[in-house]
Amino acid sequence: MQKILVIDDEAMFREATVCALQRKGFETVEAADGMEGAETARRLLPDLILCDVNMDRMDGYTLLETLRQEATTAAIPFILMTGMGDAESLRRGMNLGADDYLAKPFTAPQLFSAVEARLKKNQLLRQNAEKKLSDLRANLSLALPHEMITPLNGIFGLAQILSSDAESLTPAEVAEFGTNILESAERLHRTVQNFLLFGQLEMQASDPQLLAVLREKKTGKLRQLIETRARHHAQSTGRAVDLQLELGGDPGSAGEGSVKVGQDLFTKLVDELIDNAFKFSEADSAVRVACSLGDGEFNLSVVDRGKGMTAEQVAGIGAYSQFNRKSNEQQGAGLGLAIARRIVELHGGRLVIQSEPGAGTNVTVKLPAGREGEAPAEP
Repeated sequence: MQKILVIDDEAMFREATVCALQRKGFETVEAADGMEGAETARRLLPDLILCDVNMDRMDGYTLLETLRQEATTAAIPFILMTGMGDAESLRRGMNLGADDYLAKPFTAPQLFSAVEARLKKNQLLRQNAEKKLSDLRANLSLALPHEMITPLNGIFGLAQILSSDAESLTPAEVAEFGTNILESAERLHRTVQNFLLFGQLEMQASDPQLLAVLREKKTGKLRQLIETRARHHAQSTGRAVDLQLELGGDPGSAGEGSVKVGQDLFTKLVDELIDNAFKFSEADSAVRVACSLGDGEFNLSVVDRGKGMTAEQVAGIGAYSQFNRKSNEQQGAGLGLAIARRIVELHGGRLVIQSEPGAGTNVTVKLPAGREGEAPAEP
């Protein structure tokens, strides 16, 4: 049975509301003012709160603001009951996080309609959150063992050979083993860093102050940065001839503007997109990296002619998710595109993926650009 907390300092009105809800089958709890209501909400964690605006000791606005700031009560649906129907009062309540308004006096059908709508919406949100958590657990159980243990096995195995059979190995074999150990260590390090970064981004997304600080940062010399990272990935995969750059021309042109993203995150964004393009395409197929700047918006696109993805796979991109592990050996925990998308979203931009199996993938990023005359951050 769903529990509803009714807070109102008018005893007759409160009792009438409670009786109507009980006849409808809801469990109810009463509070005579905001102070008592806050204590009751913290203790019982009701499924919904109905609260009057004008009350002694603590009014409805103050109570709403207080409960929204506490983790345990922040998500409880909150309906304000008021005789003030002016736009300013409505706007104030909505800005504080109210889910709905009921103008006094209201009828029983109006009460039931508002309550049931809020409870249904909250139930859908809860089911969606539980599904995401379930998917995350499932993906983690698949990704973590493979992405952590595989490089560790390589490190342990080669290190054991070096320690036990060093005298029988040639210098060339020792050098080869050392290179393989380094590659496995770098893979493991990147996996750990990606897990930590994604967690950090989610923490910043849930904190308005951290998010505001994040959006104050800027990066300049974009053409230079993108070209450097693109050539690095092309050379490290032995595919320098496959790289096609269209970066806005000479220094001082569109490609040399600034973008409202910190350099560390912007570099991570560029690295993940370009790395994926080379990783999931074959040698001798082009990887095109292009950027432009205009009308206050920075555009970056990375296009490959590789394996591509289905529409369902594109829609399902998220933390720790991977595609076709049985047929594709993937380096990384499947966080690349998820991290890139989260970076773009947190900075008020858009990331669009167009892909077709067997034909390749086109990832386009649009981000707010620095204003004219604004000093970009230096590397």
